Amino acid sequence: MAGSRNKKFTVIDLFCGCGGLSYGFVQSGYDVTLGVDHDDAALKTFEANHPDSVTLNTDLSKPGIVRDIKKRTGKGKVDVIIAGPPCQGFSLTGPRNFDDDRNKLYLTVIKMVGSLKPKAFLVENVPGLVGLYKGMIKDEIIKRFEQKGYNVSVETLCAADYGVPQLRKRVFFVGLKKNLGRFVFPRPTHTENNYVTCGEAISDLPSRKGDLGREEDKYIMPPKSPYQKRIRRNCRKLYNHVATDHKNFVKEVISLVPEGKNYKALPPGVGTSRRFNEAWTRYHSRKPSRTIDTGHRNHFHYKYNRVPTIRENARLQSFHDSFIFFGTRTQQNKHVGNAVPPLLGYHIAKKLLKYI
Repeated sequence: MAGSRNKKFTVIDLFCGCGGLSYGFVQSGYDVTLGVDHDDAALKTFEANHPDSVTLNTDLSKPGIVRDIKKRTGKGKVDVIIAGPPCQGFSLTGPRNFDDDRNKLYLTVIKMVGSLKPKAFLVENVPGLVGLYKGMIKDEIIKRFEQKGYNVSVETLCAADYGVPQLRKRVFFVGLKKNLGRFVFPRPTHTENNYVTCGEAISDLPSRKGDLGREEDKYIMPPKSPYQKRIRRNCRKLYNHVATDHKNFVKEVISLVPEGKNYKALPPGVGTSRRFNEAWTRYHSRKPSRTIDTGHRNHFHYKYNRVPTIRENARLQSFHDSFIFFGTRTQQNKHVGNAVPPLLGYHIAKKLLKYI
């Protein structure tokens, strides 16, 4: 265990998106100094919600990117690197072609860690990465980081186990410099018996029946659960709670989906355009949501005949109500859906403090 308890450890976030993972680290007491992405709208949201950070809009696969980031971070030491690089290339190239150009974004993260030599790093991805090619991709990632001087721990975590009202799974690679030991992931704070539910997360928000709402609005009732009280904190205004203006026939189809069910519960001949596992799924008020996606067109509110608002899905991702999303509705949906739940990031970041 190292470092002063009064010190704020510095973090740079690669592929930062809107900054969900960074938000969790900030809440744990870290100083996120830099967010890097290639999405203007995502960076606008990141900047608005991380006022003490700077951003860099760049392609992380381009030559010289390590040098560019070193210039942006200045002479200050980077204590932690966090990243969520895409892994699609591995599905195409296989383990024997790890250095294929299609994997260059992952390779950039490994190179960045080797160059900046942080005390620790965290890389997150979809859980399917662990089993890809019988685990050979996972093993190769671990080997590459170990060659840079790190002990690497890998775990697939479910966000609901850490107080997030969502059954979202992600795999995390956490590396520590070898003199700092080996990271042990935090123990779950919740079980299936006390998961935070959709109702506990969003039941205090206006229904938007007869009024689609505005990007900046007001609450109409006090918090109804401990989760709502925490997520609202001292926020006096309600942001990003605007409903979609569905056609009547769409509302009629949605009304046929029972709470907690999906397209399989629809009458024959109805909803035939979407027949896959997540299609036409209505949330259940007494259960966590399914994984929030980037389109938000496949899930419905547990009570109202519409897709969830940006704020409702942000709540299900554990973003505080003070976290404001910018861009078009499509962009906001993407940013919410791609984010690591801040509360899950918080628990990992808090545990990491014990090592660095």
